[in-house]
Amino acid sequence: METVARPHPTKEGVYLLSGAKNWITNSPIADVLLVWAKLDGVIRGFLVERSKAGPGLSTPQIKGKTALRASVTGMINLDDVEVPKENMFPEIQGLKGPFSCLNSARYGIAFGTIGALEGALDLARRYALDRKQFKSNPLAKYQLIQKKLADALTDIAYGLVACVQVGRLKDAGKAAPEMIGMIKRHNCDRSLENCRKLMEIFGGNAASDEYHIGRIAANLFVVQTYEGQSDIHALALGRAITGVNAFY
Repeated sequence: METVARPHPTKEGVYLLSGAKNWITNSPIADVLLVWAKLDGVIRGFLVERSKAGPGLSTPQIKGKTALRASVTGMINLDDVEVPKENMFPEIQGLKGPFSCLNSARYGIAFGTIGALEGALDLARRYALDRKQFKSNPLAKYQLIQKKLADALTDIAYGLVACVQVGRLKDAGKAAPEMIGMIKRHNCDRSLENCRKLMEIFGGNAASDEYHIGRIAANLFVVQTYEGQSDIHALALGRAITGVNAFY
């Protein structure tokens, strides 16, 4: 974390924030930005109000995205942006703040990727039934097609059950971060792999926007990557299993 906060040298009760964040959803249009920064070496959270931030704040849009195009994504650039003391979270210090946000986001992703795979399966099933090939038989008649559908449905069922169980533990205050990391990693990986297999049912049509399956696969690649790429979650799980840190 390179973003830092420091007391304003002349204004009492004001902090100056400097640094940069990248790949921030909706940053080009947001009125309020949540920024984590180090203050005297301790991570603190600040609410940056665009209307009061002044010229030191810029949020350029990242253009040319091939996935997750339903929302804009951008950067947050801070150059001595003034933030009043009352905009700093008074009680949250250290990694607990950003990690609590990350854990909630990762739990939602674990559910969302399964929902995306459900959509992909529905598209592939309907296409396999409607598309006639080889003596006017539907593609759904053939064994390899049915195996792709069965594999996707199985991972959907297991992924949903895992999410529900971790959700119950989360509500009871018994969910460890590694549990959330596990279902985020597994559901993202299985959803992406299955969706790419389902694309094969469409043949060349998978590359057409008209059939949507390629768009879903592209989006699943992104969610497999952000909020902790799968290999990073594997290292976190490995540390929990062995007690040995492999990150560095």
